[in-house]
Amino acid sequence: MKNILFFLSILVLITSCSTHKTTDFKIGIIADCQYCDCEIKWDRYYKKSPQRLKDAVTELNKDSLNYTIHLGDFIDQKMASLDSILPTWHKLKSNTYHVLGNHDFDVGETNKEKIISKLDLKNRYYSFSKSDWRFIVLDGNDLSFYGSTTKTKKQQTDSLYNLLKDKNLPYVKKYNGGLSKTQLNWVKTELEEAKAKNQNVGFYCHFPIYPIDQHNIWNREQFLQIIKAYKNVKFFFNGHNHAGGYEMVNNVHYLTFKGMVDTENTSAFAKAKFTKDTIFIQGYEREPSRKLVIK
Repeated sequence: MKNILFFLSILVLITSCSTHKTTDFKIGIIADCQYCDCEIKWDRYYKKSPQRLKDAVTELNKDSLNYTIHLGDFIDQKMASLDSILPTWHKLKSNTYHVLGNHDFDVGETNKEKIISKLDLKNRYYSFSKSDWRFIVLDGNDLSFYGSTTKTKKQQTDSLYNLLKDKNLPYVKKYNGGLSKTQLNWVKTELEEAKAKNQNVGFYCHFPIYPIDQHNIWNREQFLQIIKAYKNVKFFFNGHNHAGGYEMVNNVHYLTFKGMVDTENTSAFAKAKFTKDTIFIQGYEREPSRKLVIK
């Protein structure tokens, strides 16, 4: 009887270990498709985005991806722009997710709430899990001059901006935004849950944290103060700065993906393969390939 109990306990232990074993998976990543029926500006070829998105979807569909995420600014302006590119987006075979960008709210005051449901989002910020990862999608437009839709959030936007505007910070621009206290508290709750479940954490946002330039989220210092206690935070992926960028700080990979809409003849998108200790970025066209080691 003792031998049977011993072998059963070993079996339970093996089963338990196997359920926590990292399973390799791949995802697709696109930033700043930013379509509108507009003339060229700032080396952004808006009218070429629908074809570039079609080409990217064709390539992404060649692989078995767990999900594809767009890192904000799916459109540049006007609700009608979505009608030209959503049918292509819906052809993706993988699950799909959206991050909200500043230009996604350039749709008129009455349409700002509608953009959420149009992109198949239930909430402006949210999380989901895969294998032993928790992915946290932030809303950097929570407090912003274009994305805040309630009187309270607009007041909080004014307060945060006025608090920072005289501190000579390069990123306190009116085209950026910030995270509300409510969202920051939610982030901490998500991090606690991920820690309890022994999950790695990856953040998606439209606005960068690093490198520091004119594109960062306003209250990046508050965000960094929260995450520094959590060693399970492994990456922060974003768009917004179309030139791209990368920095590793405290074993966290901060990676800005290049904008799809930019340049006359080239696109940019990527696949990312998650393994036990590495994220392999396979870049296409202007997006460089990278090997991100998880420590």
